[in-house]
Amino acid sequence: MPDQLTKLAYQTLQQGKALLGVTHKEVSTRLMGVLAPDGAPRTVPVPAELLDQLRQAMDRLHDRDWQEAEQGLYPASLLFDAPWLDYAGRYPLVWLDLPLTWQRRRQRRVRDIPDGVDPTAYPEYYLQNFHHQTDGYFSDHSAALYDLQVELLFNGTAEPMRRRVIAPLRRGLQRFAGRAPAQLRVLDVATGTGRTLRQLRAALPKAQLLGLDLSTAYLRQANRWLGQLPGELPQLVQGNAEAMPFADSSVQAISCVFLMHELPAEARQNVIQDCFRLLEPGGVLVLADSIQLADSPQFAAVMENFRRVFHEPYYRNYISDDIEARLQAAGFTDVEAENHFMTRVWSARRPGSPDRAAQDEAA
Repeated sequence: MPDQLTKLAYQTLQQGKALLGVTHKEVSTRLMGVLAPDGAPRTVPVPAELLDQLRQAMDRLHDRDWQEAEQGLYPASLLFDAPWLDYAGRYPLVWLDLPLTWQRRRQRRVRDIPDGVDPTAYPEYYLQNFHHQTDGYFSDHSAALYDLQVELLFNGTAEPMRRRVIAPLRRGLQRFAGRAPAQLRVLDVATGTGRTLRQLRAALPKAQLLGLDLSTAYLRQANRWLGQLPGELPQLVQGNAEAMPFADSSVQAISCVFLMHELPAEARQNVIQDCFRLLEPGGVLVLADSIQLADSPQFAAVMENFRRVFHEPYYRNYISDDIEARLQAAGFTDVEAENHFMTRVWSARRPGSPDRAAQDEAA
């Protein structure tokens, strides 16, 4: 069980990450106002009362993160699992990349992807510079900076928000308690650089973990991150989450983190439907993505500013979308949802009982 000294270290770490994130955004915004004022987005005011509500929500996230480690849902060491030396080395590259981002925003170039990318190999909506980031999701340069950029964006809360999928995944896997842990297969859809898979490995040390993503560059980065874990052999597959290259009823749990808001509505439904296909009856799907207007109307200004600052072409549709209805339309039941700071987490079950023959064979 984590001790009070570890708790103090965790709190100090999160405060330091929050300070870095806030300082980085303030300095970069001022610098953009001087060097590229015509590229600065017009944001809506965020009153002091709203900032206080955000701080309270962040504090609750950290409290929940600590409590779940204390309960043994994952080891306390996971609270500190981040490549700090690596991030420190990459941080100057974030600054060097900012002028390109400002220029792209100013010129409204949202399809500035590298030469050599075969557009027929990807869905049309994917061929964009999400967040105005250099190369979109198509280069090792983009993949190398992504995790640090997300940490700065969310003031050091990206990993705690990702960890909120662990508890509902573990609860869902209890339906397969009769099987050996090594017989359980957990798929992370849109795994990106593999940070969620690292979280899941700590919480599920014996399960078979798989990751799928459209970007080969991001999968290469995921292979590097995951390959650092002793004895880990990453099972990473390149593919479209709308039609995944796995057999029906072949996994017992699926996680999907920060994908839904980057999909048009039809693709959003297709992904959920294909997750249903892949899950064995009784299996669990856990989605984590941005909060929405219906559940967090008090943060509407924050959501609007996120849309204005970053190129997120489907975000406005997403924050008004009914994800619960989409899950039910796909056939899922027992849909539950809760908020953690800027993230909403849904869990849903494919109805039916786990295959008895498979349980007997595993035993």
